[in-house]
Amino acid sequence: MTAVSTVAPRSEPSLPWLIIICGCLIAALTFGPRSAMGFFQLPMLAEKGWDRTTFGLAMAIQNLFWGLGTPFFGAIADKFGTWRVLALSGVMYAAGLVLMAWADSPLALHIGGGVLVGLGVAAGSFGIVLAAFARNVAPEKRSLAFGIGTAAGSAGMFFFAPLSQGLIDAVGWHDGLIVMSAMMLALPVLAIPLRGNSKTSRISQTEIDQSIGQALREAFGHTSYMLLVSGFFVCGFQVAFITAHFPAYVSDIGIEARYAVMALALIGFFNIIGSLASGFIGQRYSKPIFLVLIYLGRSVAVTAFLLLPQTPFAVIVFAVVMGLLWLSTVPPTNALVALMFGTKHLGMLGGFVFLSHQIGSFLGVWLGGYLYDLYGSYDPVWWLGVALGVFAAIVHWPIREAPVERPALVPAQ
Repeated sequence: MTAVSTVAPRSEPSLPWLIIICGCLIAALTFGPRSAMGFFQLPMLAEKGWDRTTFGLAMAIQNLFWGLGTPFFGAIADKFGTWRVLALSGVMYAAGLVLMAWADSPLALHIGGGVLVGLGVAAGSFGIVLAAFARNVAPEKRSLAFGIGTAAGSAGMFFFAPLSQGLIDAVGWHDGLIVMSAMMLALPVLAIPLRGNSKTSRISQTEIDQSIGQALREAFGHTSYMLLVSGFFVCGFQVAFITAHFPAYVSDIGIEARYAVMALALIGFFNIIGSLASGFIGQRYSKPIFLVLIYLGRSVAVTAFLLLPQTPFAVIVFAVVMGLLWLSTVPPTNALVALMFGTKHLGMLGGFVFLSHQIGSFLGVWLGGYLYDLYGSYDPVWWLGVALGVFAAIVHWPIREAPVERPALVPAQ
């Protein structure tokens, strides 16, 4: 029998800033290093003698395990507490970067930079942090809080792009990875204010006392949720391909490497602006229609970049536009899941949406390397991303921005 549990209200500020700040630092630390992996590709391959398919497969595995781990770690955080999962994230992330640095075979690279880093990012991902935000922020402020958290991940990308290249120039790619692995050990400390689970929500609300199985059956039987899942696949395909292969692409078209560093840093900086703006816009306007416009905007931006003369200036302009659209999908997507189903199983249900994102990421990164080695060009993957952007716009259009319809509930005894 389904029951209703009511969480008693507490006197809380409109935004719990300690939780927000620590969650933002965690998002920046977990998102930053993995977004800078592309800078390590060419120096690592030059020393090891591997091809781009080998590195691309490692990054594809990383994205896949990031996706596979997110609903699993989300369910653990929902039930047993966020701190435990975030602490585990720091340990796995650090271990993965160390193994990647010392990898003497493609298998070691795939286990370290792929499996372990992927699981580390999953345990400290947006889904875990934003679910903690949702349980501590009033519904009318959630989209804004999600935008702030997403912007923090963007700040990590902005910070780690020049940091990674600077470490490679100063101490080499190997020691650069070791330095970043040490930074991941700060996660357990930063996670302390985020301790708690779905039963310790600070927001007065009525939640359905569902089992995990009931929550999954409800979500996967809900049309709007499935459309959201299918559309978020495209986001992963597009951003992961650019993150992993854009530095090499810029080199291939004869533009100096420093412009690739500037481009990824600018994507990170303007991603901060785009994510914050997305939080505000999603609080006031239709989230599904906003997502339609984001995906169409990405397709237009990539088309223009490919067809117009590819100069250093074009690289910079493309980075600015893509930065504004980069993770602006995250706040409205997570806010829609919270609106549809509440926060009790948000870590898990948001995790399954993100799993779709990471399946797209796997294909974007892997196909980037595979098709480049096959055809000597990244163009086929660029154009596939354009087509997928149009597909995402189509599937987001009919999504209903409303709570799932549920039968009458029996109060808990």
